Amino acid sequence: MENTQSLPHHITEQRLAEAWSALLNHPADATVLKANAHRLAFADPEFLLRRETRGIRIQLEMLKPDLGQAEQGIHNTVVVFGSARFPSPQKAAELMQLATTNADAQAIQLAQRHMRNAHYYDQARLFARLVASYSAERSAEQRLYICTGGGPGIMEAANRGAHEMGAPTVGLNIALPHEQNANPFVTPSLSFKFHYFALRKMHFMMRAKALVAFPGGFGTLDELFEVITLVQTKKAQPVPIVLFGKEYWHRLLNMEVMLEEGVISPEDLGLIHYVDEPEAAWSVIRQFYGL
Repeated sequence: MENTQSLPHHITEQRLAEAWSALLNHPADATVLKANAHRLAFADPEFLLRRETRGIRIQLEMLKPDLGQAEQGIHNTVVVFGSARFPSPQKAAELMQLATTNADAQAIQLAQRHMRNAHYYDQARLFARLVASYSAERSAEQRLYICTGGGPGIMEAANRGAHEMGAPTVGLNIALPHEQNANPFVTPSLSFKFHYFALRKMHFMMRAKALVAFPGGFGTLDELFEVITLVQTKKAQPVPIVLFGKEYWHRLLNMEVMLEEGVISPEDLGLIHYVDEPEAAWSVIRQFYGL
C-alpha cells in the first residue's frame, strides 16, 4: 500500500484535487447524485448520504469544526445563547413605524413586543464587546472568543459586538427546514454549519469557558439544560452559567420547585447566576476564573 505520508504535501494535495474535480465536472442538474460505482468513495455524495454511512458523516461533522477552530487559534470561547427572534432596537422601531403607518392592529401588537424585547439585543452586543476588549490585551492562549449559534437575534448581537471590536467570532449554525443563514458578523472562516444537533451542542461545550443565556425559546432551553446537566453530573468541567434577564428566567423557571421535591440538591442552584447587566455577566465570569 502506498504510504502517502512520505509523499510531498503538494503531490498529495494535487491527487486529492484531481479526484474532487471528477465530481465537479458533472453538470449541475442533480445527475451528480445518481449512483456511480466508479466514482471515488469520498467524492460520491450518494454514497456518503446513505443511512449506512451516517457514522462517517458524524465523524466528519466532529472533525471539521474542531480542526478549523484549532488552526485559527480558537481555544477558549464564551458561548452566548438566546432568541433568534429578538431584533435590534433600530429594526424594532422600523417595524413599529411600518405597522403604525398601515394601521395594522396585529402588526402593531407584534411590533410592541419587539420593542419590549429589543433591549436584550443591545445588552448582548455590549456584553460581547466587554469580552472582546479583555481578550485584545491578552496572549493567544488567554483570549476568549464569542461563540454563538450563528443565527439572527441575540446570536447576531453577540457576534456583532465582538466583530465591532475587531475580534474573530464563531458561529455554529444548523441546517433547518426554514433555512437559517449565518449572520453577517460571524467570521467567514469560523462559520460552520451542522446537520446533527448533538454534534453542534458538543462543539459548543468543547471550548466553552462560560455560558451566557439570554431569553429564548425551545432551542435556548435545550442548549441551556444540556450544559447544566453536563456540569451537574461532572461530565464537563465546571463553567459559569449565567442567565441574563432575571424577570424572564424567574417567570419561566421555578428551580425552587425541583429543590422542594428533592429532584435536585441545594448546591445545584449554585450552578446558575442571574444578572440584568452586561457588566454583571462579565463580572461573574471574571470572578469565577480570577481574571
